[in-house]
Amino acid sequence: MANHLRFFAIHAEDVERAKAFYEAVFDWRITPWGPPGFYLIQTGPEGEKSVGGALQQRHEPVTGTGMKGFECTVGVDDLNAIIARVEAHGGAIVMPPYTIDGVGRLVYLHDTEGNRVGAMQYDPAYAAQFF
Repeated sequence: MANHLRFFAIHAEDVERAKAFYEAVFDWRITPWGPPGFYLIQTGPEGEKSVGGALQQRHEPVTGTGMKGFECTVGVDDLNAIIARVEAHGGAIVMPPYTIDGVGRLVYLHDTEGNRVGAMQYDPAYAAQFF
């Protein structure tokens, strides 16, 4: 079995604010599920398989160090449009567009909750090899 990313979770201080941000910036579908303040995320269009995720209240562990995680990058069709959406919806670009030769253009952003996220407009030849 391949080891593909199948699910991710976004932790937020203000879940409703984060929901509005991700819906507006990446066009993700985010629907309530389970306890109040818990949502399921579908990253692809209706009826298409996609990576699933959760949006939930951030809970600090007893140590007070906060949630630890790993970096995720979202593949996008138009990086400039995503940058504009991020800035229009309360996020911030924390690393300006950077070209990785043969791979694509990348930015890092902070969402409304201070989470760091990558957005990459992949070079079509690179994407054809891996996606």
